[in-house]
Amino acid sequence: MSLTPQWLDELRARTSLSALIGRSVRVQKAGREFKACCPFHNEKTPSFTINDEKGFYHCFGCGAHGDAIRWMTDHQGLPFLDAVKELAASAGMEVPAPDPRAAKRAEEQKSLHDVMAAAQAFFVKSLAADQGAQARAYLASRGFPANIVKEFGFGYAPDSRTALKEALSQFPEGMLIEAGLRIVVEGRDPYDRFRGRLMLPICDPRGRVIAFGGRILDKTKTDAPKYLNSPDTPLFDKGRTVYNLHRASPASRQSGRVVVVEGYMDVVALAAAGIGEAVAPLGTALTEDQIERLWRLTECPVLCFDGDAAGQRAAARAIVRALPLLRPGHSLKIAVLPDKLDPDDLIKQRGVAAMEDVLAAARPMVEVLWDIERAAGPVTTPEDKAGLKARLMAHVESIGDNDIKGLYRRDLLDRFGELAYPQRERPPFQPSFQSSGRRPGPGGKWQPGPPPLPAAVTARMQAVGERRPLLAAVLTGLIAQPGEIARHAESLARIEVPDPALAALLDALIDLVHSAAQPLESTHVLPILAKRGLRAPSADDYAGMRFGFLDGKAPGAADELAEAVDLLVGLPAVEAALAEATRRHEAEFSDETFAEQQRLLQRRLALLARLGQMGRTRAGM
Repeated sequence: MSLTPQWLDELRARTSLSALIGRSVRVQKAGREFKACCPFHNEKTPSFTINDEKGFYHCFGCGAHGDAIRWMTDHQGLPFLDAVKELAASAGMEVPAPDPRAAKRAEEQKSLHDVMAAAQAFFVKSLAADQGAQARAYLASRGFPANIVKEFGFGYAPDSRTALKEALSQFPEGMLIEAGLRIVVEGRDPYDRFRGRLMLPICDPRGRVIAFGGRILDKTKTDAPKYLNSPDTPLFDKGRTVYNLHRASPASRQSGRVVVVEGYMDVVALAAAGIGEAVAPLGTALTEDQIERLWRLTECPVLCFDGDAAGQRAAARAIVRALPLLRPGHSLKIAVLPDKLDPDDLIKQRGVAAMEDVLAAARPMVEVLWDIERAAGPVTTPEDKAGLKARLMAHVESIGDNDIKGLYRRDLLDRFGELAYPQRERPPFQPSFQSSGRRPGPGGKWQPGPPPLPAAVTARMQAVGERRPLLAAVLTGLIAQPGEIARHAESLARIEVPDPALAALLDALIDLVHSAAQPLESTHVLPILAKRGLRAPSADDYAGMRFGFLDGKAPGAADELAEAVDLLVGLPAVEAALAEATRRHEAEFSDETFAEQQRLLQRRLALLARLGQMGRTRAGM
């Protein structure tokens, strides 16, 4: 059956969603929308909204969301095609003629579903028989209650090469091979894939068995894998399938979360403890398709990993996979278990509350990404730090959404700046002996100070010595020359701005250059800032100083702007180093510490003098 997107859109357009839902739920008109008590979870105050114009429903309580087709599948329990046929009949639309090839594939898949259902029945029966005693003992040792064993469909595959084939003799062997239940080896007879294993069915979102996972029970078989999954088949794609999705979907609407653990036995353990919204990938790292499927349930699934090195690697792989997919409101959180404990161990040793504490402490991706890269190697030398920065920026560049990319860049550069350019707690050094022109030397001797600066330069230094006027001037220059923002983005991101208005303006300019689809023009910047409630600095903000780069038209404006940015970043670093050198000199009082203090003092005075020279007053000073 060929159902094109255009045909499905027409079907949705012809369906009154409020009338459809109103057949089974009492709805009330609320302006241009309809409201109702959500049918997907118990509530007394209506939080379920239906919008006929947009063609979707949404619950602000549990997050249930969908269109007319989704309503028929999720609430009415119909298969997709049956839902489409029923809606088409109501809308007076003719369902497109079947595609013969698609019909053949559907018939083949239906036959394979019958095979898998029969295999599941055989495994369950074998678990209850005498030969399943060892498997039952293992389940008892795990503490799984009978209702969990039944709900998850545990079974047992006898330790025989032909037991399954004999039990499913009504199906051709070729179908058993195609379903992944039998293995073909050249030069040998086919044999059962699962032998002597505790069996767990893997289901599709509709709850139909599409594959199996088996855990070995005989510990003496050290050459056999502990867990064995079905191979990819026409029914099963392990990179697209999420284990337990059909059970976790309704449970997630109640809890508002989805918990992703490393294996299906972890899922069962959590369900036994009352956490029913857990899912797992199937023997592989979380894939892009699986992430997209999880986002249909909740905007921020929680990934729960072991606290060992393998768990850290799994978290890193998941983050790398997710970064290109990020979009506004959709992300992942990372929860880490105590070292050497899996979910079952944690719950048995410390109780369900301990597991809930781990999940509640889940952290945003950006924090975990920083920690992983920060711990990847030493960061003692400039080269080490540059390597860390390069790795972080490579991750940032993989993000597809421009807004999220810009915000990640700013966040990670802030963290990097705190590491690479630590701020001293001691206030900037303000030598009290400047006015006297004399300074203390080693042994308490007073030595002549540096020659005084000209009065005009000193006045300009005082006007621009506070970094707020200089920052305001730099922001004005960047608005006039938006092409320079990208050039200085990393330096600007390291600046600490106590003034909220200037901080917001600086953040907006950095975000603009990272989110712009094409080069910005100066005339475009101010309207964009105005929409965000921001304004450009005025002459009063930069103390009336007449920097040459303010309008971007003066010769060498770009170079002078670059120098101003360097000074804006470099002056705090020099002041911090000077404060530290002064502390050391006060403690040691040696020729070396005195020389270093004076070198930094001269450097600071030179920077301030250059600022004074750049900031020419309107009066022509």
